[in-house]
Amino acid sequence: MDLENQKRVLELSEKYGKENVVVVLGSSEAESAGLAAETVAAGDPTYAGPLAGVPLGLAVYHIFELKDEVDADVYDEQCSMMEMVLDVDAIGSEVKAIRDEYSKF
Repeated sequence: MDLENQKRVLELSEKYGKENVVVVLGSSEAESAGLAAETVAAGDPTYAGPLAGVPLGLAVYHIFELKDEVDADVYDEQCSMMEMVLDVDAIGSEVKAIRDEYSKF
């Protein structure tokens, strides 16, 4: 997760309260999804950004995990092609593991 997005997540969590923020990822690889999930839940593990040492404990999901929560036409238009070519199970498992370990909400 780049530094600008870390800053945005921090600002939104301060403005609306951590319990009112849900982060939805769209990463194409399990490892990068896991790193982004860990960043918003436990703090930036690379200690390079605004979330370094800041464990927000935010709820975090990958868009593939929310398929049933999104309008079917929108999901089909925006996500279905990527769902066919990416390892959806690995991505979802990685994000869920981080969420289960660190998320407070």
